[in-house]
Order: sequence, then structure tokens, then C-alpha cells
Amino acid sequence: MPVPADPTVLHPMPGQPRVVLLKPLVKSPLIEVGEYSYYDDPEDPTAFETRNVLYHYGPEKLVIGKFCALGTGVRFLMNGANHRMDGPSTFPFPTMGGSWADHFDLLTGLPNRGDTVVGNDVWFGHGTTVMPGVRIGHGAIIATGAVVTGDVPDYGIVGGNPARLLRTRYDARDITRLLAVAWWDWPVEHITEHVRTIMSGSIDDLESAAPL
Repeated sequence: MPVPADPTVLHPMPGQPRVVLLKPLVKSPLIEVGEYSYYDDPEDPTAFETRNVLYHYGPEKLVIGKFCALGTGVRFLMNGANHRMDGPSTFPFPTMGGSWADHFDLLTGLPNRGDTVVGNDVWFGHGTTVMPGVRIGHGAIIATGAVVTGDVPDYGIVGGNPARLLRTRYDARDITRLLAVAWWDWPVEHITEHVRTIMSGSIDDLESAAPL
């Protein structure tokens, strides 16, 4: 029987310490990552939680699905990055301490877009930035250097700053079929048997391969 890849191994590629699986890496209860999603960075991929998830003071979560590919420098900006914009200064005086902390009420009620949620099988190009509260659909592709300020549809391809929808990878009918087959939720043994179909087959092939 074909043997599946091990989702618990931190460095899945022998001799390539720049690649890490995120699920066995992350420790924060505010970050959830599905199996086999990975990050590639030649400097320090193991610092993902502190270098790539920024201003994460809570309570919102970052949720990343299974089988996602994150290129070097992908960053998620969380809601803690927000400042007041309704007065003369945007500087967060109360966070600096001293008697300024007596005015912490000025920082309550800042805009909060909620959790940032990434679907399954999403590919992030080099140096992409995802703004707070964005939802990215299954099978999406985020182009190199994109700044994602709004939601991305399933199987959408977005690029630019701010990112805009360039096209979808499939038409609406085929996207519905792909979401119904949801190969990422198959048992890993079944995925292992049908890797070639998942990577290069047609939607008909994928539907035919789906477990009964």
C-alpha cells in the first residue's frame, strides 16, 4: 500500500530546512492550521508565528486550511494593527504606559473585522500581505506581492495592491463540483492513492475517484 506523507514532521523535505509544516510548528491558541500546509523561508521559517503573523494581540483567530502553500514573506496583519483615525493624531498613547495608560478607553471599540480565514488548497506567492478579517476561499491563488484587502472567492486568482480578482480558475458550475468533491477532506490514505488525479486529472476524474 502507498504510504502517506507524515503531517507531524516539522521539516518535510530532506535537506531543506527552509520548509516547515505549520501544524506541528504553531503553538498559539489563536492560530489554527490544517495538515500539510507549509511555509517556505530561507532565513527562519520556524519564526512564522512572530515574523509572519503581526499585531496579533487577540482575540481574533487566524485560521488556515489544509494543503496550503505559503511563499517566503507571506504576512497576515491582524486587528491589533488598527489605530484611531477620528482625532487629530493616530498615535496610540495609552499603550506606552505611565499616566497615559489612564486613557486606555480611547482604544476600545476600534474596528475589528473578526477572524482571518483561509480555505484549503490556497497558494500564496512571495511577499503577499493579507489584511485583518479577510476570508480567502478554497483553491484560490494569491499572486506575488498582492495586498489582500477584501474577500477572495473560491478558486479565484487575485493580484495587485490592493488585490483585485483577475479571474477564476474554473467556471461557476465546475467550482460547485470541486467544492462538492472536497478532496482535501478525503482520508489521507485515499488521497495518497489518487495524488496523480488530484494534481493533474479532470474534474470528472476527481469525482470518479471520490471515496464512496
